[in-house]
Amino acid sequence: MVNLKIDGKKISVKKGTTLMEAAEKIGINIPHLCYLEGINDIGACRVCVVENAGTDKLLASCNTMAEEGMDIFTNSHKVRKARRTNVELLLSEHDCLCATCVRSGNCELQTVANDLGILEFPYHWQPERNKWDKDFPLIRDASKCIKCMRCVQVCDKIQDLHVWDVNGSGPHVTVGVAEGSDMQEADCSLCGQCITHCPTGALRERNDIDKMYEALEDPETVTIVQVAPAVRAAWGEGIGLPKNKATLGRMVNGIRKLGFDYIFDTNFTADLTIMEEGSEFLERFKNKENYNWPMFTSCCPGWVRFVKTQYPDMVKQLSTAKSPQQMFGAMIKTYIAKQLGVDPKKVFSVSVMPCTAKKYERGVKQVNDSGYGSDVDIVLTTREINRMMRASHVNPETLKNEEFDDVFGIGSGAAVIFGATGGVMEAALRSAYFLLTGENPDPDAFKKVRGMEGWKEAEFDVSGATVRVAVASGLGNTRKLIEAIRAGEVSYDFVEIMACPGGCAGGGGQPIHEGEEMAEDRGKILYGLDKVNELRFSHENPAILKSYEEFLEKPLGHKSHKLLHTDLTKWDIEVKQ
Repeated sequence: MVNLKIDGKKISVKKGTTLMEAAEKIGINIPHLCYLEGINDIGACRVCVVENAGTDKLLASCNTMAEEGMDIFTNSHKVRKARRTNVELLLSEHDCLCATCVRSGNCELQTVANDLGILEFPYHWQPERNKWDKDFPLIRDASKCIKCMRCVQVCDKIQDLHVWDVNGSGPHVTVGVAEGSDMQEADCSLCGQCITHCPTGALRERNDIDKMYEALEDPETVTIVQVAPAVRAAWGEGIGLPKNKATLGRMVNGIRKLGFDYIFDTNFTADLTIMEEGSEFLERFKNKENYNWPMFTSCCPGWVRFVKTQYPDMVKQLSTAKSPQQMFGAMIKTYIAKQLGVDPKKVFSVSVMPCTAKKYERGVKQVNDSGYGSDVDIVLTTREINRMMRASHVNPETLKNEEFDDVFGIGSGAAVIFGATGGVMEAALRSAYFLLTGENPDPDAFKKVRGMEGWKEAEFDVSGATVRVAVASGLGNTRKLIEAIRAGEVSYDFVEIMACPGGCAGGGGQPIHEGEEMAEDRGKILYGLDKVNELRFSHENPAILKSYEEFLEKPLGHKSHKLLHTDLTKWDIEVKQ
């Protein structure tokens, strides 16, 4: 143990504890901008500096270890002066147009500057400018970048893609696409983890809200929206609604107040995905000699982009099933439009997703098979739907519980857990077991694949056959898993991959909270919803049974294959609107 004083308080901490961590233990939160625990502790912003009595040099508390006898001051005159100067220098290269920034009110730089009482610029103001394709799903605004390196470190250490890097030198140093290349040429998965870890508005998703309002305000347009499983676990965070009040019913009510004509649950096609993907797995499993193994899930477009750029020879091992988003889009403009008595030409199909890569997926030519343009016309992130609610004066305190619209608002508990890492695998195994044996397993029989561990594996006995499965979330973990498969170190039958750590619950389009990773807590909400759902198996969803009976005929049938499957080998990585 190490004994020291912080702001006059005596404290003992384990050797190897940073000064920032030691201060936190006694309730002192030292401000910082670049620091991310375990990811970025380079002390670049110099906002977290503290003073050690008897020494002239200020110390970066994020990467300076506590030592015996230290007498630390976190808010002395010397510290405040240095901290203020450092923030003023950052602001001299920041556009400071907070009123038009997507992170206004949720910006770490803004908070620190306000706390320090900075009300004017003492230095020459010269923000950096950059050119960027505003149609690209991920937007970088150099004028808001404080060069904290968080995006670089998250992309390097967590996602192992190395999209971002420091370019230039001296006064011209900047953070941008590695090697100064164009973003379209970078092997970006569009996972959006750089966005959720950026302390300012330098990184954001493309704003599609104006296009959404145009559709809502057109009396000839029929707007039909689907809402993804993970959104229900996070939507309340963006409008200040506590977890116990952020119910699914209130979410539906809040979205309905925006003026949508029909509101459905993506859980319907999550169940449909299980029927198609589960049947596809069993078909391959029964004819193992005809396929390369393992079979991978295909519902995460970030993962699809990753495998197409990093391991193109393995694309054929992906399931051919479309994602739930794209399945719903195809169904909206065909079967659902017919059921509603709506002209598909007038339908504007919307999805609310926890994901930024979904904005790319909807524009892929090979996923649009309804015959009426794009199967999904627009994708809104959880953050965008939150902004629409706030702009429309939706008062969270007055929201009432409402149901999704009938039939296509029905989803099973198996579909709900799609939003958590391991959920797709568990849902698929529940129905695969039934399809093989004709009997339902215990709904929780496959819970070994749950949890936040980045790479999980398990074996299950299904009707006398051993099925070896693995689950990975986060692309750094994914690369390790794939390299182990290619080296022959591990062998699996079925593998679920999610690009974002923790799965869609931690997606790049979810609400942002400084210093907090919310995927685990949100995942627990989804598993809780599964537990209390009367339906816990995809194959028992009455909307699914009706869809096959009246329209799709059967899983892997001619019609379902045309509408619900895609040739991933032909997907274009270039982003198109």
